[in-house]
Amino acid sequence: MSMFKKLLASVGIGSAQVDARLSKDSFVPGEMVQGEVYVTGGDIAQDIDEIYMYVVTHYERERDDNKTKEECILVKHRVCERFTLASKEQKVIPFSLQLPYATPLTMGRQPVYLRTGLDIKNAVDPGDSDFIEVRLHPMMAKVLDAVHDCGFQLFKVDCEYNRHLGRPYPFVQEFEFRPTGRYRHQLEELEVIFFLKEDELEVYLEIDKRARGFLGALEEAFHLDERYARFRLTAADRNRSIDEISELIDRLIQQSITRTR
Repeated sequence: MSMFKKLLASVGIGSAQVDARLSKDSFVPGEMVQGEVYVTGGDIAQDIDEIYMYVVTHYERERDDNKTKEECILVKHRVCERFTLASKEQKVIPFSLQLPYATPLTMGRQPVYLRTGLDIKNAVDPGDSDFIEVRLHPMMAKVLDAVHDCGFQLFKVDCEYNRHLGRPYPFVQEFEFRPTGRYRHQLEELEVIFFLKEDELEVYLEIDKRARGFLGALEEAFHLDERYARFRLTAADRNRSIDEISELIDRLIQQSITRTR
């Protein structure tokens, strides 16, 4: 009977179970995620090599004109070391890990979740997934409000593969705006990319001109119409008004348009 139970446990039947319970499920990038992992023994005693917790998201990558979704593990966190879990025994183990500052926001359909699992040798690893909300950092929110005040409407938010700008991961989260104000005849779109650190926010603006005539179409075909501008906000800028940031963004857009005339 014991051997039969071991066989069943090895394929996940009657094996140990794991359940992560978070103290809350809404965060900003860089915030600490805390909670407890509940581990319940199965029909037999099992050696648990470790309890692991991953923070996971997805991004899109274009291959041969087809877009595919790829998984990215943002953090690998070890909750505890090896231990033996008796049959029907329950353990409660606290955990704490920091969300990376580069964690994408869960806007649109962008998922971010914690995957918790038990590493059990020669057995199917039991697992648990918990989706979390990742909200705008206050400095990010100011920038997006400022872009809106410049006459742009948020159109799309997604995570795209980008080996040049991606840091420390192979993707960036792009906030795509369409002009509705005075730039609607000059720009096709404006994309905003954030690089957040502990006390600093670096902002990339990808300024996409509207093609005009043959030369404009030629520029567009070779992506020469795209112009980048960037600026930084530090802890000292936390009290800067949205109007001030709007003026900065407006000045950068004007400079880009002037350069490319």
